[in-house]
Amino acid sequence: MVLQQNKPITIWGKASVGERVSVQFAGQEKTTFADENGKWAIVLKPLKASSTESEMTISGKNVIKLEHILVGEVWLCSGQSNMEYTMRKNSKVKRPNIAIENPVDELEFAKNPQIRIFLVNRKELIKPDSLHCGWSIAKDSALRSFSAAAYFFSKELHKNLNVPIGMISSAIPGSRIEPWISEEAFAESAYFKGQKVEGEPAKFYTPMIKPLVPFALKGFLWYQGETNCFLKETTEYSQKLTTLINSWRKAWDDKKLAFNFVQIAPHNYSDAKGKLVITRETLPEFREAQTNVLKLPNTGMIISTDLVDSIKDIHPSYKWEIGRRLALVALNQDYGMRNIVASGPIFKKAKVKGTKIYLTFDGIGTGLISKDGKKLSDFQLAGEDGNFVNAEATLKDNKVILSSPQVSKPVKLRFAWDEAAQPNLFNQEGLPARPFRTNL
Repeated sequence: MVLQQNKPITIWGKASVGERVSVQFAGQEKTTFADENGKWAIVLKPLKASSTESEMTISGKNVIKLEHILVGEVWLCSGQSNMEYTMRKNSKVKRPNIAIENPVDELEFAKNPQIRIFLVNRKELIKPDSLHCGWSIAKDSALRSFSAAAYFFSKELHKNLNVPIGMISSAIPGSRIEPWISEEAFAESAYFKGQKVEGEPAKFYTPMIKPLVPFALKGFLWYQGETNCFLKETTEYSQKLTTLINSWRKAWDDKKLAFNFVQIAPHNYSDAKGKLVITRETLPEFREAQTNVLKLPNTGMIISTDLVDSIKDIHPSYKWEIGRRLALVALNQDYGMRNIVASGPIFKKAKVKGTKIYLTFDGIGTGLISKDGKKLSDFQLAGEDGNFVNAEATLKDNKVILSSPQVSKPVKLRFAWDEAAQPNLFNQEGLPARPFRTNL
């Protein structure tokens, strides 16, 4: 397995009541006694990254030896099917036109012993496993069943940090967000306190997240939301994701744990037949709810508007790019590599000059571009009547200039405000602009 560097490391377990337990690892030896419930825990001092395998010895009435341990960076990945999406599926998707190692063929050359993976099995994790048999090197059959987004994240991280990477994947296809949040967290939330929360709270948190506490981590990756988008949630989802983030950080007793997530991709949600009337604006409104969570410290979000071949497919391929973009955010925000461009264009402000509107952006990198060389797409303006029309959009000096002969006095502006929108505004680093709307 991999242990987290530069943080206290908790080793815990069960023994007979009062039993003396000692832990030896990396030159440290500590001793404790099991409490009246037979529980014990020992905290090792922070460790430096190590690519050399070490052995941990845990001694009581019996002796447990854990071998092949590295020290580096550890991340927990969770969500629904797009996070669970396996490397086996990744090997069968449409091949991108890439001259170097093709990510579709990754299983053929993934053999880096410095990347270790642990796939959470909800039936197995809650059972005692003193030998931690779930850990594997990221290759062969273990990798075939592992999250593609999580793996490609780890590959990019290792390339830049050159320390061992440990990835824990705990995801369930089709899951809403509520099962990943404990009932206590909802009860303590100012927003949900006293409410009956639908969606089976704690169903997956209890068997698939809670047993991992307090295994030391650098942070979390989250790829979920499609199921809640079908429920037409906006503010409720912002509050639920905020509750999840705060409660997971509280469980690990670390308010600064990184939490980076994926803004969900284009999909034809409005084709759904059900009690709720879903429109083409349901998805952008849901994305807005995701974006609002960035108000929390140590959070990051990537955009995926360009990573679909068909909006009918709720499981787009390109998981290698999802993982890479998540890694860019982590490297920039969580590892202090500010020279790495981690975001595409993010709307900053609009200035009206006569009949034209000048937009400035953060996240321009080395410059704004039209990815396909065509006119900028998916900008819309509305006057006081509230009717949006497509705007002419041009690029000049890293500003976007908008106008429309149909709107003499614009009061509203929006970008990529449609479930099928795949806009072409990017920065030169190849990262897409974030959807937004604003009043002028």
